Amino acid sequence: MRLLRLLAGAAGLALLGFGASLLIDLPHATDVLLWLAAAVGLHDGLIAPLVLLAGRAGVVRGPVRAALIVSGALTAVALPVLLRPGPRPNSSVLPLDYPRNWLIALAVVALTAAVAHRVGKRLTNR
Repeated sequence: MRLLRLLAGAAGLALLGFGASLLIDLPHATDVLLWLAAAVGLHDGLIAPLVLLAGRAGVVRGPVRAALIVSGALTAVALPVLLRPGPRPNSSVLPLDYPRNWLIALAVVALTAAVAHRVGKRLTNR
């Protein structure tokens, strides 16, 4: 088991080094680093505390925690297109209504969590 952990750690460090070497050649590396820092801040400052608070709620904690984790991941992935600086000169670059689609995805996640909670409650009442 220890050897497997060492190999996994070495592979992770190798991939981290490879990613850093790609980042050096990137023309907008500071923008990428800023986005990564914001993602860490979003996770540590908002998503993780909300998930921990949801874990204290008792019965609904499973579905709520899952919904918060998925919603946080969806938001982190969608942030670049949600925060884009206005309309693009080429409308074919980002042709969809991303804020609307993001809200629809969040609504589907919330609805799925509500259904999972309801089904779980019915199964425990039997």
